[in-house]
Amino acid sequence: MSAQKLSRNLLITVLVAYASHYAAGRFSLKPQASCRCEPSSKRVKPLSRVTSLASLIPPVKAAPLKRIGQTLQRSISFRSDCRPENTAPRPWGRQIAPSITKRRDSKLWSETFDLGLGHMLSSEEIKRQEAIFELSQGEQDLIEDLTLAKKAYRDPMLKLSIMSEHELNQIFGTLDSLIPLHEDLLSRLREARKQDGSTDHVGHILVDWLPCLETYNGYCSNQVAAKALLDHKKQDHRVHDFLQRCLESPFSRKLDLWSFLDIPRSRLVKYPLLLREILKHTPNEHPDRQHLHQAMNMIQSIVADINTQTGESECRYYKERLLYLESGQRDLLIDSSRILSCHGELKNNRGVKLHVFLFQDVLVVTRAITQNEQLCYQLHQQPIPVRDLEWEDLQDGEIRLGGSIRGAFSNSERTKNFFRVAFRSGGQLQMHCFQARDAFNKQQWLNCIRQAKEALGSTESDPQTAARCSDCSADASAECPQMDLTDLTLTPVKT
Repeated sequence: MSAQKLSRNLLITVLVAYASHYAAGRFSLKPQASCRCEPSSKRVKPLSRVTSLASLIPPVKAAPLKRIGQTLQRSISFRSDCRPENTAPRPWGRQIAPSITKRRDSKLWSETFDLGLGHMLSSEEIKRQEAIFELSQGEQDLIEDLTLAKKAYRDPMLKLSIMSEHELNQIFGTLDSLIPLHEDLLSRLREARKQDGSTDHVGHILVDWLPCLETYNGYCSNQVAAKALLDHKKQDHRVHDFLQRCLESPFSRKLDLWSFLDIPRSRLVKYPLLLREILKHTPNEHPDRQHLHQAMNMIQSIVADINTQTGESECRYYKERLLYLESGQRDLLIDSSRILSCHGELKNNRGVKLHVFLFQDVLVVTRAITQNEQLCYQLHQQPIPVRDLEWEDLQDGEIRLGGSIRGAFSNSERTKNFFRVAFRSGGQLQMHCFQARDAFNKQQWLNCIRQAKEALGSTESDPQTAARCSDCSADASAECPQMDLTDLTLTPVKT
């Protein structure tokens, strides 16, 4: 091994070790200067035994509050049961013994402050204090994670020239600007905490602070492009090696880089749940209730606006990466689309992997390819207008594979989860048989198609709903497929 490579590996090891040391210090929750009471000496319960308040709250029914996560998940998979990004071992992979994972302790308000006030507070007031404390604790956790992403990932990769500054700016977006934003809220919440550890009013703080969340517009709108670039850069063995070292280090808590970059979006969608919980346990006669109602309306509006802009940004991103083999494939319905209802990988009855996009007005069937080191999508067939699209759910075993009758009986697993779409134009019939990943995924696709047609029908029958078409289409995406860019099969293109 060359001296230069040895030096680089040593530097990586030192930087990762520094990140571990940094994280170990940052994750220990110390008494804050603004809190005049001493923390309790009670044993903190392990994370697995403590239930988060927000996790107990049922999903918010207001559509704008849940759609931002679904918008991003159409192209980015955040679920723990998703397939791993790289199933095949890499030639430069390293075998390292598993390390001890750093676990973040979860604290409750009643465990943090040993005040002896339990007999003085009602159970409802204790629940209110727990909700307010979780809001504050979540801000501290978020600040630690964002700072860790900067100091343990971005700064070392820039110092080691693993990625260029321009590439890192694209991947990390405006993350730096989010840290002081949340430090400000945390400082205000701590100042509002009384000597006994309780907090009377938070509504006015939130009403004054929530407009700052408009900063999230740029960050969330950049996430689709950031995820695509990060997945592409992972093909570089230096990037893969560095990220793997970090993942195996205790400070990462078994979270990859993208998990840290997605934490701000997750926090944004959680604010309405936390506010709802505080409001739920605030008495009607409490002076804070009016401000909490105002804050609730504000966060709904902010999240809805960010959701709309994120969806439009995602739609533009994929439209710019469509490749047309001939000018006749271009369609005004694609150019005019502002919403991408859902998209992802499907197979046809010959087993060919296709990437299908359902825009608000048109269905586009493509093949994922690489061109000039960029992931692009080459149109496979003529785009199909949604208003003329016919669809059919196929029973398992009904489809014939490869055009052969025997194929339908050769392997029952191969004939499952198919559905058909068809379009007739000028006497010619265009038909596709698509196979989804599983039965649930197939149902998601059928729901998206059905709801896209219903939304288009309501828009055509009532022209005034055109201004709300983004909301209609986003509703259709409420059950859209969870697709991961890393699931795509890349085919080289001769240029």
